[in-house]
Amino acid sequence: MPLSKTFVDPVRIPENNDWVVFILIGCIFLYIFMMNVIEREANLKDFLLQKYFDSSNNLPNWIITSVVFVLTISILISQYVPVLPKFIVENQVLGYHFNKFGYALAVVSAFYFLRTSFGFLFYHSIGDGKKWNIFYFTSTKMQFVISIVLMALCIVHYYYPVDKSSAFVYYVGFFCFVFIFKVLFYMFHKNNILPQKWYYKFLYICTLQIAPLLMLWKLLFF
Repeated sequence: MPLSKTFVDPVRIPENNDWVVFILIGCIFLYIFMMNVIEREANLKDFLLQKYFDSSNNLPNWIITSVVFVLTISILISQYVPVLPKFIVENQVLGYHFNKFGYALAVVSAFYFLRTSFGFLFYHSIGDGKKWNIFYFTSTKMQFVISIVLMALCIVHYYYPVDKSSAFVYYVGFFCFVFIFKVLFYMFHKNNILPQKWYYKFLYICTLQIAPLLMLWKLLFF
């Protein structure tokens, strides 16, 4: 009588990604509110091509696009965080601590807030304080477009059969392209949003663009 062999199929626990949908729906509602209430039912073309001197409510628009940008980029990169830092795991509140998304959101939010604060101080310390308003008005348009792309990437990443390991290389390439494009966008934009003197431009790019990204990379992936 032949010996019977028992094969046990590995149990696959499906991922529950409902939280991604809820956050993205919240982001979409924020943009709908921005376009219909703050921008008074402006269409996408008018919003993106709007000139600074014809605009209004620039600060609320910037805050909303910043929130959506931080949320979407945190969703996308959170699953690539290798391990949570020891101090996060050991310091729990009522038995809870940050998961990978919470940690990524906290780090990216702190990074964005500090870089913005130092940017504000930098512009005012060199006597270009008036350019700061034009700077964040212009960056709002770019952040809006990038956040829409990030929403699409989040949907593809979590709800389509994508090889997560291979996709990481493409995400890194995408963010490198965005960074280079952003620097060129800031340097050659017709609003002339960077400081006038070349050494201040160089200082801004090195200290408030490149250096913070290296620190962010170290906090998330090392």
